[in-house]
Amino acid sequence: MKRLTKEELRIGALLYPEKSYWRPASRGECANVSRPCPYVSCKYHLYIDVNPRTGSIKINFPDLEVWELQNSCALDVAQQGGITLEEVGEILNLTRERIRQVEVRGLMKLKEAGGDELMSYLITS
Repeated sequence: MKRLTKEELRIGALLYPEKSYWRPASRGECANVSRPCPYVSCKYHLYIDVNPRTGSIKINFPDLEVWELQNSCALDVAQQGGITLEEVGEILNLTRERIRQVEVRGLMKLKEAGGDELMSYLITS
């Protein structure tokens, strides 16, 4: 895979400037947008993942088009709440075991960030 040089990126930006268009900046603004969400570049969109370090793109559902997704926003899935690991895995196109691993890692990060207070709050909620 060939990476573009800084000069090539600069020339590309001059040839194809980014067009400005409205897109939601907060959850409140996107809550009433039509579904499936048309803003694939949003970090909460489930269709693609962009690695912030390398800029590489991973298409999570190569066999589907964006408009064929039942759930297109991770925030919508989180708002549903109380779903099983299998259901989350189906939505994210991952296995139940991988979802469990992500859950454990997320809880560890929360514990490190907020200490025992946050963990006890999450367990009692």
